[in-house]
Amino acid sequence: MFIMSEDSQRTQGRDAQSSNIMAGKAVAEAVRTTLGPRGMDKMLVDSAGEVVITNDGATILNEMDIEHPAAQMIVEVADSQEEEVGDGTTTAAVVAGNLLGEAEDLIEQDVHATTIVEGYHEASAIALEAIAEQISEDTVDDEVLKQVGESSMTGKGTGGLTAESLAETVVEAIRHVETDDGVARDNVTVHTQVGASSNATELVPGIVIDEEPAHEGMPSEVEDASIAVLDVELGVRTGDIDAEYAIDSIDQLNTAIDAEESEVRGYAETVAESGADVVFTTDDVDDRVSNYLANEGVLVFENIGNSDARDIVSATGARRVGALDDLEESDFGHADRIRSENFGDNDLAFIEGGAAAETVTVFVRGGTEHVVDELERAIGDALDVVATALASGEVVPGAGATEIAIADKIRQEAAGIEGRKQLAVTAFADALDVIPRTLAANTGQDPIDALVDLRAAHESEGRAGLITDGETVTIDDPFEYGVVDPADVKREAIESATEAATMIVRIDDVIAAE
Repeated sequence: MFIMSEDSQRTQGRDAQSSNIMAGKAVAEAVRTTLGPRGMDKMLVDSAGEVVITNDGATILNEMDIEHPAAQMIVEVADSQEEEVGDGTTTAAVVAGNLLGEAEDLIEQDVHATTIVEGYHEASAIALEAIAEQISEDTVDDEVLKQVGESSMTGKGTGGLTAESLAETVVEAIRHVETDDGVARDNVTVHTQVGASSNATELVPGIVIDEEPAHEGMPSEVEDASIAVLDVELGVRTGDIDAEYAIDSIDQLNTAIDAEESEVRGYAETVAESGADVVFTTDDVDDRVSNYLANEGVLVFENIGNSDARDIVSATGARRVGALDDLEESDFGHADRIRSENFGDNDLAFIEGGAAAETVTVFVRGGTEHVVDELERAIGDALDVVATALASGEVVPGAGATEIAIADKIRQEAAGIEGRKQLAVTAFADALDVIPRTLAANTGQDPIDALVDLRAAHESEGRAGLITDGETVTIDDPFEYGVVDPADVKREAIESATEAATMIVRIDDVIAAE
């Protein structure tokens, strides 16, 4: 009896487990060398020839053309890490891959997959306890937040800027959107613009949009601006059906032209008399209206996108108006300044201060698209982790110190666990060693020697990580060097890696339809 299509392919037992584990390990290995301050970049070229150069784990995995379903689960680990805490994507993927590698060895020793899963979950719970023990007792102030941001960006492409100077901008941005209810992370945006040194990167107290004035005679800057946001076409109304009008005389033609001019002038006068200094509309603006408003000193932007209109409304407190007759002063938003600047082929509108100051924009500059793209990714991750650290008030040592502490605690607890599950718990600790080993390898150190030294220093000092300073690598307390990570980044990496690895290990039957 056939219960599946003849074209279906089925892989069972050890073969299925081996195939899935191998795929997961391959994906983890692809990003492993990007880990740490000396991590290497990857160049990804798609079928259209588009090039991405980055060492961001989530970006690498999403750009890769991965088809294997088990490998996709590792990609989902990175995506989950990115979405929840914004950083630690490489760590999560690498840990998941090494958990699979350790599980493969256990399966070959006839340890049942269910036992491995139970052991991994127990070890994960111990790991979370170890993370809690590593949390710094110091208050998470601006200096600590700068260290978090700098640690996140060290080793990433930051152009001519240092991670330290960028971290100051990041902390300023996050502090700007801190409220009594927490951190409004969504109120911080990153806008990139090619054409200058990365040193020109700045923090704009407001928003930046890709728009140019509707008329070249309009003012390029308006102070203390009253802002109208419209969904209105400022031009001659047209019908929805095709129609023809027969004109039999010059008088009729002049009457039609006068009527059109009167309609256009009416729009312009209504806007000018409303008291609005700056107008954003999602529809077209007739050239005659633009010219009239330019003479009146009104700055107008036409055909803005819906997303930009929403951002302007959110930032300035304006209300979108769908009919010109409904426009009232109470609908206006406000900003300290609106300016239009030209950057090569692009014109940008800067909406700054006033109500707009509740939103801030990191305006990123760079000499090439690759530079600004990588800067955008680095700053985005830094913003996320600084916001996470500020919200939780919990940071732990970086540089592999937390992973060393976790592995040490798991090994101690494993001694009290009976049966084969103890092997899985110990294997979990062994898998975590990949982080300090990889950090050591990426800095040119011998991974085994470095791991032994780290364990010894941890036993004697209670905290030890691999500190990289230029060409020098030191084993010391990361807190002393300002190398810190949010505790939530470590927790999320452990939890998501464990979930993915245990899900893959439990699969012993793969049925694929063609």
